[in-house]
Amino acid sequence: MPDNSTLSLRTLFSTFITGSHILHQQNVLDAYGHLSFRHPTEHSHFFMSRYIAPGTISSPSEIIEYHVSNAEPVDPNETKGYSERHIHSEIYKRFDSVHAVVHSHADAVVPYTVSGVPLRPVFHMAGFLRAVGAPVYDISDYRRDGDKFDMLVRNEHLGKGLAEHFDGGVGVVLMRGHGFTAVGGSMEEVVLRSVYTMKNAGIQTAALTQRAAWLGYLSEEETIGSTEMTQSTVTRPWGLWVREVEADNLYVNNA
Repeated sequence: MPDNSTLSLRTLFSTFITGSHILHQQNVLDAYGHLSFRHPTEHSHFFMSRYIAPGTISSPSEIIEYHVSNAEPVDPNETKGYSERHIHSEIYKRFDSVHAVVHSHADAVVPYTVSGVPLRPVFHMAGFLRAVGAPVYDISDYRRDGDKFDMLVRNEHLGKGLAEHFDGGVGVVLMRGHGFTAVGGSMEEVVLRSVYTMKNAGIQTAALTQRAAWLGYLSEEETIGSTEMTQSTVTRPWGLWVREVEADNLYVNNA
């Protein structure tokens, strides 16, 4: 799977729109949440949609180019964007290898942000969660005087605190009372990680409700091996998901 740096903007815009539709159809995103990707050649820029629901994005005209340095639009006359674009800018600023980011409020994942129970990989499609489980970002640890209490990552210091949780090769970070953020080397990879983060949460919850005394998680070696497997086979689910959104009249992609 090529990373974004090898692909044209036209192709990436189409992939971005399709990826947003897939995330909506798979119930990773609803009216809220967002996907972004880094500019393939101007790495100090990234792209997100304007302030609309992910499932309704249909055209490159609805995509905004931002500076990584401050999350402000490259075009100062651009229309309104998402409030939480600092989630994306601070991750791109900190990690050159990240080319795509998803932020989600998936219902199945939120309990693991508030319960103290770690979200750990319980099946082979979620090895990227790592054997120790996904870390949890608590926004209250990073608030400063004047910050709102609406749980949104609205500025640089809140986004920087989140980005720090990805140090050490972390692929998914949970956000207390909010949801999760995932990173990847391509949009295909980050969409896969987001879908299977949600699925793993559902499976883990089901297992926890019926366990007697033991619950089996993937070992460190198994997480490494299964992560390599999903990275090498990402085109398989991606191809299926593309066909599914193409067959659904709700989704339009004019890129």
